[in-house]
Amino acid sequence: MTLTLWLSLAAVCTLGAMSPGPSLALVIRNTVQGGAGRGVVTALGHGIGIALYALLVAMGLGLVITQTPALFEAIRYAGAAFLLYLAWQAIKPKPASSDASPGTDPYRRYQGFVGGFLVAFLNPKIAIFFLALFSQYVQEGAPWSDKLIMMATAGGIDALWYALVALGVARTPLMGWLKHNSHWLDRGTAVVLTVLAIRVVM
Repeated sequence: MTLTLWLSLAAVCTLGAMSPGPSLALVIRNTVQGGAGRGVVTALGHGIGIALYALLVAMGLGLVITQTPALFEAIRYAGAAFLLYLAWQAIKPKPASSDASPGTDPYRRYQGFVGGFLVAFLNPKIAIFFLALFSQYVQEGAPWSDKLIMMATAGGIDALWYALVALGVARTPLMGWLKHNSHWLDRGTAVVLTVLAIRVVM
């Protein structure tokens, strides 16, 4: 893959990563709840989910997903159900705070990673996006090196963008304001995720 071709691929992947959606809401909420560490691992989980989809499409398996209605619908409804689950998690009553800091709790960081991964992987529209995008870059008999470059580019840019979002939220005055208004953030996140879940189904 030439440098010019890679730069055009990277530009489109950057624009795709920056588009707002459930991923952005999840990264911001996890950062406010658990600090920069939890936000960054959420970003890493999301980037790995994106990278996996990119690899599947580059290998030709993405076409199987989009052309198999039952599989596509199963992933779509699972994604909608997971968004509703995240919405419920945002508004359900919070347990009493413990001595452990939420920012250093390994289990909460693990939850953040899994949440970020599933938000990406349970969105079959990402496969459609990559099918449209990679059709310009993947030729018949393309070497594995090109496919791995596309996977690393898509996943790496996505993870980097959301990690920057997490660090930007955690290390600016915005963090204090969001924490002070966390109840409104939780409600707003729940509304956004619910609306997106309905859109996914409909």
